[in-house]
Amino acid sequence: MPIKIEVLDADITTLHVDAIVNAANESLLGGGGVDGAIHRAAGPKLLEECRTIGGCPTGEARLTRGYDLPAKFVIHTVGPVWDGGGYGEDDLLAACYRHSLSLALRHKVRTIAFPAISTGVYGFPMDRAARIAANETYRFLETYPEFDRVIFCCFGADATRVYCEAVQRVYER
Repeated sequence: MPIKIEVLDADITTLHVDAIVNAANESLLGGGGVDGAIHRAAGPKLLEECRTIGGCPTGEARLTRGYDLPAKFVIHTVGPVWDGGGYGEDDLLAACYRHSLSLALRHKVRTIAFPAISTGVYGFPMDRAARIAANETYRFLETYPEFDRVIFCCFGADATRVYCEAVQRVYER
């Protein structure tokens, strides 16, 4: 399979891709971190549309328009809060990637960017989250090669290094 997974240290709200993924909370009504940045950059119409959705359970995803963002769509997914790893956190995080990619595929998205879901205030260990992200994305692309690019958009050198290493490991198998 040609390499389609990239890792960037960038502001996800500036990327010219078909869709960006928002690490949202269950209300979808904005918050801190990536969620707040996406809502601010997209403008007030994003919040208006999110109010019509009725929320999103952890592990699932919902799609909205991108409004003032360069991306056409925002895919909102709710990652798990880390509670030590014994409460299905790994499976829920993996589901975030599967549901986001599946939703993107149904809307003919060819380029998509993910933040480091659940690694901020939700406390998911970065190396574990990166491994899950890389494995789930690689597995999805093996079955559905329609995507041109999948980007893991990181914040800072440490996160970028961890995600680069995780992606490199899946391609070395």
